[in-house]
Amino acid sequence: MAAVPGFRALFSLRRLMVLQQTFWLNVVPLTTCLPRRLYSVTTKCNEPKKEVNKENVSLLESLCLLGVDVNMARKRQPGVFRKNSTNEQGVIQFLQSKGASNKVIASIISRYPRAITRSDSHLNQRWQLWRKIFSTDDEIVNTLNRSPESFFRSSDNGNLEMNIAFLTSLGIHSKDLYRLLATAPRTFSNSLELNKQMVKCLEDICVELGGQNPEQFAKSVISRNPYIFIRSTKSISKNINTLRTSLNMSNIELLDLLQGHGVEILDLSNEYLKKNIKSLQRKMASLGCNKSDFKKMIINSPGVLYIGSNTLSSKLDCLLKGGITMNQLLQKGKFLELSTKNITGRLEELQKVGYDFNKNSISILDCSQKRFVAKMEKLASLQNN
Repeated sequence: MAAVPGFRALFSLRRLMVLQQTFWLNVVPLTTCLPRRLYSVTTKCNEPKKEVNKENVSLLESLCLLGVDVNMARKRQPGVFRKNSTNEQGVIQFLQSKGASNKVIASIISRYPRAITRSDSHLNQRWQLWRKIFSTDDEIVNTLNRSPESFFRSSDNGNLEMNIAFLTSLGIHSKDLYRLLATAPRTFSNSLELNKQMVKCLEDICVELGGQNPEQFAKSVISRNPYIFIRSTKSISKNINTLRTSLNMSNIELLDLLQGHGVEILDLSNEYLKKNIKSLQRKMASLGCNKSDFKKMIINSPGVLYIGSNTLSSKLDCLLKGGITMNQLLQKGKFLELSTKNITGRLEELQKVGYDFNKNSISILDCSQKRFVAKMEKLASLQNN
């Protein structure tokens, strides 16, 4: 009985075909007339399965000859290797003409294989735009080797050109534009509107804190912190509020901090910043410091908030055990930013020659290795005499 509906459908179809031959009627296509069950069976039997695009073998061979790590590239952007048309030879010849070695080119394509999809005209135009900021081709090649995505990710050269014009209009010096493109190239891939929003956010912060020159404030922050444009305005505002409330800072103190070395604090995630502030407050309280001392530490050495809580605690213990007082650290907390290995090694050397931090400066911990060695030789000579 299950076959009856299908039989009836075939019988009806035969009658319809007879009518068509007799009266020249327009009949709806076969596939729309058959019952769903019968049609689905026919599809499975007769229609070929769609094949997934296979990898371009000749492309893979070409890249392997260059020394590209195909496995790495395949993991990063597998779709590139299924394209029928790419411009790997054009990209290779272009980069070679700019002074890039085959090793550098292979490394660039291994880490960002989508580079081989860019046309010759796009590459030439983009290179010329970058040369408005970089002085030499070698500087661009070095940046590409460090961050291939910065050059090849965006295909919108018009947006890049508008961002360069906008940032230049803010009065940012060429050396600072160079730092932006070299260290945070994503700035120039942002939409122009997004970058304008960040500048307005910085100007609004200045006005809110009682600043008299919001344009100069924004310029100062951008010049000191090349990563500012790859942060969100929401994150920036949260960090400023955290500093204000946790340190009980006045508007003037906060404004000065943000225009100085404290601007880098804006890079931290808000949760990380809160965690480090609480941890340092607890540690300093256990050492007999009050809230005023903590505030003084941050104002003088804001970089300590970058250090993980456990690492910072062990550095404090190490320095205090080595004979440095808490008062000295409050004045020059930047010594906490030195590596633990560097701190430990120098303290051990200084103890051997009887160096007294109560009588001598702690700046010896922060001098260059060459100066430190010379100073140690002089102290050892005095000790022997």
